[in-house]
Amino acid sequence: MKKLFKLLVALAMVMCLAACGSSSSSSDSSDAKTYTIATDTTFAPFEFADDAGEMVGIDMDLIRAIAEDQGIAIKINSVGFDAAMTAVESGEADGMIAGMTINDARKEKYDFSDPYYTSGVTLAVRADSNIKGYEDLKGKTVVAKTSTSGYEFADSIAKKYGFSIKVVEQSSVMYEDLKNGEVDALFEDTPVIKYAIATGQQDFKLPCENESPCEYGFAVKKGENAELLAAFNKGLANLKANGKYDEIVDKYTKVD
Repeated sequence: MKKLFKLLVALAMVMCLAACGSSSSSSDSSDAKTYTIATDTTFAPFEFADDAGEMVGIDMDLIRAIAEDQGIAIKINSVGFDAAMTAVESGEADGMIAGMTINDARKEKYDFSDPYYTSGVTLAVRADSNIKGYEDLKGKTVVAKTSTSGYEFADSIAKKYGFSIKVVEQSSVMYEDLKNGEVDALFEDTPVIKYAIATGQQDFKLPCENESPCEYGFAVKKGENAELLAAFNKGLANLKANGKYDEIVDKYTKVD
């Protein structure tokens, strides 16, 4: 009986240890943080919905590839540019990637990653427009998207060239306004409007050169999520080294 009792006690201890080990492993898995990443709704070729409704583009492919490279879990929320900034500031999102220009004003609210894309701003008009430069904008109305480099550049020259600015929240609205003749021109990030023209989405032309060269960065709330920012930078460096970065960019910029 004593031997049987000892055997039962030993079996009970083994089962207890096995159960504890299983519980710990499950807890570790469930405790792994999923980072919420906010983005714009439509800003092709950086973020836009494909035919299946999935968000794709340079930013989307890049953040997913970096997450895979760094072994982190992410959830992407497509909420719009202004809403994405608000989400980061309020803590509803851990970071944002949305063709966001790095500048001194934004550095007061956000910590930025290493730059991942060099962009700029340009003027776009309808294909049948006789606007050939900024001088032709006198007395006319242009449209730009709120909180963007396009708006900032338009605002900086509006008084000099005598035009007014209509501000909207979505690129799609901006394009429709120009297409329907509600405005005479628009200011947009150069790679974005070039993509729209090259893919036949918009019948516009670009009468002016690229202005205000700027760099895009991934952003987190200032002083927070340092580990996420470090992971982005490390992953970006790895993707540039192994050729994956060029593969992603070429996929969306080399349009037939």
